[in-house]
Amino acid sequence: MQTLTIRPAALADIAAITRIYADAVRNGTASFEIEPPDETEMARRQKALLDGGYPYLVATIAGSVAGYAYAGPYRARPAYKWSVEDSIYAAPEMQRRGIGRLLLTKLIAESEARGFRQMIAVIGDSTQIGSIAVHAKAGFSHVGTLRSVGFKHGKWLDTVLMQRSLADGDTTPP
Repeated sequence: MQTLTIRPAALADIAAITRIYADAVRNGTASFEIEPPDETEMARRQKALLDGGYPYLVATIAGSVAGYAYAGPYRARPAYKWSVEDSIYAAPEMQRRGIGRLLLTKLIAESEARGFRQMIAVIGDSTQIGSIAVHAKAGFSHVGTLRSVGFKHGKWLDTVLMQRSLADGDTTPP
């Protein structure tokens, strides 16, 4: 594989990010969205995360976006301020090449640098063995499975919850 670079995402990456996410929505179970959002909506989402101080990254190979990852609020209420939920997507032709692992590693470091203390993985569907394994290798622990909470592609889907402490975690106040 050519050299992979991970860098902060920019508005110029939205077209590629939108294509990658649209494939995940249409063909996969990582996202429980049913209809893929358009570029305008994806740009709005990216801006909201960046304006909120959350990391948003892209992985590129030969200048093309091969995957992306971001951390966002785990929940909206103020006490959750120090916890983030991660999202990682690789282009279909780039899956199973280690891009997700590299993006997650960098996302963890960027989240720690911003002072976040817990990262939660809300993995769509318990059959997402690759995503579960990538998170486990990055130090996440399985904390629960919500059974049959989504219905997509004609079947009920689980949600797997995994968690990892960041930096000082819960050992010191923020």
